This record gives sequence, C-alpha cells and structure tokens, in this order.
Amino acid sequence: MRAEWEHAHTDYTRPAQRRIPASLADSESDWRHYLESSTPNGWLIRHNAMTDALASGKPMYLLHTTKHIDAIRTSQQLHVSTGCLVGALYCSPLVSEREGLRPHNLGTYLMRTKPSVTPMVFEITPDAPIRSKGIDYLHLGPIHLRTYLHYQSFLTPAENDRLDRAVLAGLRAAGPFLDIALHNAAGHATSAPEFIDHLAAAVPAVPFLGYLYFEVLSEYLMLHSTAPETKSYAQVGELNNWLCKRLAFTAVKGMDQLFDLALFNPCHHRLVQLIEGIEPALAPGVAEYVRRRLSHLCARTMLHPSQDTASFTFQGTDLGTLQQAAPGLVGQMVFREMRYFPRYPQLYHCFEKAKALEVWNYWNHEGIPTPFNGTLPKGEIGINPVYPRAGVRAWIAEPGGKGYLHPTEEIRVDFAPHLASWWAPPRQREVQNATDGLRAETTLRARRSPMNGGIPVCPSSP
Repeated sequence: MRAEWEHAHTDYTRPAQRRIPASLADSESDWRHYLESSTPNGWLIRHNAMTDALASGKPMYLLHTTKHIDAIRTSQQLHVSTGCLVGALYCSPLVSEREGLRPHNLGTYLMRTKPSVTPMVFEITPDAPIRSKGIDYLHLGPIHLRTYLHYQSFLTPAENDRLDRAVLAGLRAAGPFLDIALHNAAGHATSAPEFIDHLAAAVPAVPFLGYLYFEVLSEYLMLHSTAPETKSYAQVGELNNWLCKRLAFTAVKGMDQLFDLALFNPCHHRLVQLIEGIEPALAPGVAEYVRRRLSHLCARTMLHPSQDTASFTFQGTDLGTLQQAAPGLVGQMVFREMRYFPRYPQLYHCFEKAKALEVWNYWNHEGIPTPFNGTLPKGEIGINPVYPRAGVRAWIAEPGGKGYLHPTEEIRVDFAPHLASWWAPPRQREVQNATDGLRAETTLRARRSPMNGGIPVCPSSP
C-alpha cells in the first residue's frame, strides 16, 4: 500500500526512483534529464518558487477561492475535495511582498475568470522543511483498482457485471491504438500524424487517454514556450499555466464552463492549428513530441513494472489478466466508469474516503502538510486537512492594486477530515462509429467529468 503511494509521487529534487516496465526506449531518468536540461524552462522543474518555498520550512501563504464563504463562516469548517490532490483543499501559492500577497499566475487566472468567488488566504507554518514530493494523478490507476476490488462487495452483481462489460468494451475498441503506443514506447517509431489521429479516435473509448494527451501538451507548452508572458513568469519562478487554459478552451467548446478532459481529443490537423494559435514556433515539433512522450507515459502509467513493453498486447487479453498486467489502465477506467452508476452518490464516500485516509497517512509520515500536483510543479497545491504538526490561520482577502491580495478579516475555520459532497455533470451517450480501426462491441459512452484528475470536485475548487 505504501509502495503504491510512493510510486504515485514524484520528488523533483532527487533522481527518478520508480520501477518501470522493461524494454522502454527511454527511461524516466532520460526524460527527466531532457525536460530539465534541453527545454527553455526546464530549470523551473527543480528551482521554482513553489518548491523552493516548501523546502525553506518558512510559513507559506496559499490562496483558495470559494463561492460558499457564508456557509464557511457559519459552520467554521472546511471540507476538502477529491481530484488531482486526492483529498486536499485546492489552492495556489501566494508570495508575500511589500505591496501585499502576490498570487501565482494560476491564482491570477482564478481571480480573473471567477469574479463571483471570495478569496481566502491561508498561512501554513510547517514544523520542518517540506520535501518536494508531488502526487501525480496519472499514476493513481493501481490504487483506484485496488480500492475497487477491496470494496467490490458494495456493488450489486449487476453493477459489477456492467462495470466489467464497459471496461472490456473500451479496451477492445482502443486496443489497436494502445498496442501502437507500446510499440512506440519500445522504440519502433510510427508516423506522428497517423499516431495523433489514432489517439484522437481512441479517447472516447478510453477517456483516460484524454487526460494523458492534455498533460503531455501542457508539459510541452509550459517547458518550451519562449513567449514574453512565459519569460516574465519564469523570472519569478513560475511555469505559465495560461498556456494550458488557452489550449483546453480553444480545443473543446464549453471547456471554460466544465473542464472535461474526456472530451479532449484533437486530431493531428486540429492539434497543429491549436498550437499555431497559441505559439506558432512550437507547432512544427508538437506531433513528434506527443508521439514520443505519450507513448512513454502510456507504458509507465498503464503497465505493471513487471511487464515487458515490447511483448505485451492489449488485444485479445482477458480482463483478469489485464488487472494484473495493466492495473494502471484498468484502474483508471474502472474509476471513471463507476462514478456514473445511479447509486454512486451514496457509495462515493466509501471509495474516495478510503483513498483519502491512505494518502493523509502517507503525507503525515512524509512530513507533507501541503501536497502539490506533481505532473509538473505548476502551482496546484493543497492543504492536508489532518496534518498534526503545522499551524494554520485563515483570512478573507480583498484584491488591491496590481493584482495583490490583502487579508482583511481573520476567521476561524477548522479542517474537517471529510470530503465535499459528490457531484458530477451529466454524461453524453453516443454510439462510436467504426473509424480509424476502432470497433466497439457495445455502446461506448463519452464521459463528462471535471478537471482535477477527472474526479468529482467541490464547487469551490477550480
């Protein structure tokens, strides 16, 4: 159990430690070295303002936005949301300067695009320097699967059967692409445009691929951008989150209302158009980057480390074998399918609280009062609600000149070890056409799911 949570975290101050499947053309260390040393903004992976603040051991200031300040005042309690941080209060960093508290560019985005929210400022005083270990939600698949199997008896036989059939249908439809991705991860390159088109067609069958696709492109943009805006953020130790938002909002209609990465699947032609519209100089290299990076991450996040990337195939493999050989992928698929069961609002706390309890225990043992999203240290940081050795103070704040925040009223709030109420948007159902080599045996459903790792989040979280 602890080993799984360790595997799901990345420490950017140390060499890569994860066990990975055999026959990968590039190791995790190879990619880390490339990203840090061969991209314009790669130095920010190790030396960014957020992780430097964690390592300092000094008090940290975090911004949280909420639509429910009156309820918080009345109850004097805060519940945490699930999401990319599993069970933490979603925040972004603040830097204390003479003019006030300066938001991270992610916080600036939240303030500008969500004018109806109330900003809250938290001061976290840690008991010691905090390790720069971030949780990477792309690696949570084995934990999702283990949790489901442990509490499988909570579902009816019909619900379990429905889940098996849905997962198998998705895997059978996307199996040819998944094998292409493993083929590429093992070093046998295919045409990048063709790869992107097959990827786009496979996302509706396996929505997790949409999350991988978006995170790979976000990484590409944030690390390779040389735009003046990006350079200005880099000067204060920040990766440029605005690039990712522009990408998502342009790629999917309505994404600004509901951040739904299950719908993120631009084909090659559309992908090039999107990148040209954001930063033209990055368009020529994007398809090849996605081919190499996404293939590598498919093998790393989907397969068990005991597997051989070069010999494994998803096609024709039974579900029992896949649970053992590809727990990362099966877990992500089970996780996304199960939450749309009619009874899941009642079961939500059983499955998600189980994961939250485990990760809280892991963070407490690791000395982490403020976990962050470790796909990259891009400014998504949270508050561990049950950390026993850190002081916490909270204020309501008001924005001032030049975007600075000013705490105006200290309020009493206690962190409750409870998850915010479950919520998920409606899901569109559609029959997949047999295109690009994908042929589903059952109706495939395009999942509509919120941002933070595809997990339902409380309304106050971005």
